[in-house]
Amino acid sequence: MVINAEKSEFNEDQAACGKLCIRRCEFGIEEDQEWLTVCPEEFLTGHYWALFDGHGGPAAAILAANTLHSCLRRQLEAVVEGMMAAQPPMHLSGRCVCSSDPQFVEEKGIRAEDLVIGALENAFQECDDVIGRELEASGQVGGCTALAAVFLQGKLYVANAGDSRAILVRRDEIRLLSSEFTPETERQRIQQLVAFTYPELLAGEFTRLEFPRRLKGDDLGQKVLFRDHHMTGWSYKQVEKSDLKYPLIHGQGRQARLLGTLAVSRGLGDHQLRVLDTNIQLKPFLLSIPQVTVLDVDQLALQDDDVVVMATDGLWDVLSNEQVALLVRSFLTGNQEDDPHRFSELAKMLVHNTQGKDSGATGEGQVSYDDVSVFVIPLHSQAQEGSGH
Repeated sequence: MVINAEKSEFNEDQAACGKLCIRRCEFGIEEDQEWLTVCPEEFLTGHYWALFDGHGGPAAAILAANTLHSCLRRQLEAVVEGMMAAQPPMHLSGRCVCSSDPQFVEEKGIRAEDLVIGALENAFQECDDVIGRELEASGQVGGCTALAAVFLQGKLYVANAGDSRAILVRRDEIRLLSSEFTPETERQRIQQLVAFTYPELLAGEFTRLEFPRRLKGDDLGQKVLFRDHHMTGWSYKQVEKSDLKYPLIHGQGRQARLLGTLAVSRGLGDHQLRVLDTNIQLKPFLLSIPQVTVLDVDQLALQDDDVVVMATDGLWDVLSNEQVALLVRSFLTGNQEDDPHRFSELAKMLVHNTQGKDSGATGEGQVSYDDVSVFVIPLHSQAQEGSGH
């Protein structure tokens, strides 16, 4: 379910879901691809869900919702022969150049799931390139976070670039399936970028060092707490004039901003985004590559009420993982298993809880002023479909 919290004229949250049909390809003598579409058995099928939380307008999120699944299908089709093999071959064409190739692949620990992970990473990058070209051609701007889940060959792959989140909720377990990428969580990567690789990106306007607060003129000459790219702990340094510049990363928690502008450090788009009143671009600091978590669903003793909850940050701003799990368990216990709409109704209920409604189970009643999008994925039915196919 998607709800517009009216922070903007258009809903900056976008969602997409559907069935993935991956065509198998064979390579002839000259390694030309011939698509085998004679019958459905020649397809590898899976399912796809994705959430896109836009900023700077809805354009990037809309493009991502209409594009990422196509990019993913193309990337999977490029490696599907390797995915179907007992062990991914060194040469996709089947040619054997070195008799020890299988051993080299095994020593690297390369499995079929690594090809799916690579396809997701390449799909995000391809989608980012498409968004960049389309927005430039149309004179539009903006970016979005991206959280995608793919169920394929008995495994759920969760790919995240941004601050949306996915969790597994079971009767006696909550498992985090994604990590948020914000200026705070990626502080060291961003600091290192300007410390060694591209110091000119700061254009002399920012300091890469982190301090507990922004320094003032009265701090000059004093020894204050700080940390740099190589530090997870803190130390003291004597404040110099250059330390008084605006911090590369400023703020705490959800208020942290990169270059005083952006609250996320990964996502799609933002090719034209610049710091206000400067020519400093933010794109070089951002990554479009997701972190991919793999859940081996076939290895779980699944119950009917085991679900994955995917949501944009509007949900997690006001509800913790534990609160969401409590709401999920309470709802599913009180709703009949044969109700075909129970998981859709559960998603609606979670969204309503961000609007200060139905707060009995958590006793909170907090309100999110962000757009909120939620998917609830029942794993039991996915596993049954997968084994049936």
